[in-house]
Amino acid sequence: MNELHRKILLDLARKTIAAKFSGKNYELGLIPKEFQARHGVFVTLHKHGELRGCIGYIHPIKPLYDGVKENALNAAFHDPRFPPLGKEELIEVEIELSVLTPPKRLEYKSEADLLKKLRSEIDGVIIEKNGRQATFLPQVWKQIQDKIEFLQQLCWKAGLSPDAWKTAAIYTYQAEVFSEK
Repeated sequence: MNELHRKILLDLARKTIAAKFSGKNYELGLIPKEFQARHGVFVTLHKHGELRGCIGYIHPIKPLYDGVKENALNAAFHDPRFPPLGKEELIEVEIELSVLTPPKRLEYKSEADLLKKLRSEIDGVIIEKNGRQATFLPQVWKQIQDKIEFLQQLCWKAGLSPDAWKTAAIYTYQAEVFSEK
């Protein structure tokens, strides 16, 4: 994705949130064809370097344009970990977008094989077991660099025991990540 498209998408996310404060819906005039392709996409909000909201979907279920708008609103107003974003906070928020590749199942023969195949700071990881699942975007590797701890925290996020990763289905994906910084 080129720099102009990145800027347009970040602007789309910000203006979508801003329009919601005035009860309006923001729309681009002409939607570039690149934004009509389906992608998994996450919108992450940071305030003073701290997480302020993050919502998205992993699978390419909607056109990128629609996904950015929907997830910008969800990250700002519907992340259950945070109160809805206040109008006065918007100026303090930095928006980050993660445009995902489709997830692929990672086949592994043992714990050691899984650890060897996981690529720190490249792979986003989905864990799935007993009807539960969770994901960490690739940028989470910056906070949890140890692969075992990364997988244990992902298990915790999914409501699984810390060692459930040893026998779980693991999927990986990559992300093009860009922000207003």
